[in-house]
Amino acid sequence: MSFGIGSAFRITVFGESHGRCIGAVVEGCPAGLELGAADIQRELDRRRPGRGTASPRSESDTVTVESGITDGRTNGGPVMMMIRNEDTDSSWYAKNRNVPRPSHADYTAYVKYGGFNDWRGGGFFSGRITAGMVMGGAVAKKLLSRSGVRVVAHLVQVGSVKAARSPDDGLEARAAESPVWCADARASELMVKAIDEARADGDSVGGVVECRVFGLPAGIGEPVFDSVESLLSHAIFSIPAAKGIEFGGGFAMSARRGSKANDEFALDGGRIVTLTNNSGGILGGITNGMPLILRVAFKPTPSIAKEQRSVDLSRMAEATIRVGGRHDPCIAVRAVPVVEAMVSASLADMLKKAHKIGKYLDRG
Repeated sequence: MSFGIGSAFRITVFGESHGRCIGAVVEGCPAGLELGAADIQRELDRRRPGRGTASPRSESDTVTVESGITDGRTNGGPVMMMIRNEDTDSSWYAKNRNVPRPSHADYTAYVKYGGFNDWRGGGFFSGRITAGMVMGGAVAKKLLSRSGVRVVAHLVQVGSVKAARSPDDGLEARAAESPVWCADARASELMVKAIDEARADGDSVGGVVECRVFGLPAGIGEPVFDSVESLLSHAIFSIPAAKGIEFGGGFAMSARRGSKANDEFALDGGRIVTLTNNSGGILGGITNGMPLILRVAFKPTPSIAKEQRSVDLSRMAEATIRVGGRHDPCIAVRAVPVVEAMVSASLADMLKKAHKIGKYLDRG
């Protein structure tokens, strides 16, 4: 069992969906980083439920920072943050605790923990645990910004609706204007329509989140087993509902010839660059100085209002279930800031191990 990730920069998450709180502890953040609750709250507000296409569960997600900051700067100790759960309703889960929801962790958690797992809203298997990831990622993002590294995620697909390739310039601003964090305004409208149609049908829909990282220096990564792709994949697959990842050209490169897939080198003002970026900014598990690009596939929300087959564990008899409660019709929408958070946390760990980030920061 591990609720923490990273070594030099480490995030540990805690809490359950219907428990008292959700939180995170960050270890390894250098002393001297200007940081306050507002920095954490800004990121939490981006994933907060109860708005737009998201779950009707209404949570303020107001963060409190319990340790690790003195006079507005990190003090070298663990940064502990948490939010209180305010709008929990476990009544449906109490009635159906013995019937595992299809494609949820209900059954596997029941087996692994001998029936002592928290059945209320999925416990720590719920997407609510990503609030802790976002808290830790907010610290990482602030730290990376000191080194000129910028992490930007946006939604590029919902169901069969795909966004057009968006230029790097202004990407973050365009995505922020969309209710689903899509930088393509036309695709954004179609995505909202697809989500609304799935919701109206008592169903759900999946999606794909793309993340681009700007300002990474060349030479980061520790082959073979701690390559950039290895560590980022570990972080990404810690996000509930993440089912696939690709870097750069990804799976599409398997259909190309080498002459079309290779990234040729060139000089740009004395700096070595590549003319294309099919490798997604990584060669041999090491950053090459180009923007790092990855995409994450998220499955449709498994909690749907349609009747599905299951098994009653208390009677060991087949049963049916129609999932109640409050759920997102498309998990991928609220996964956008979570992907940013986990990519930021993983990169902060890599940069610190590469001695690109010191044990304390100057006051500049």
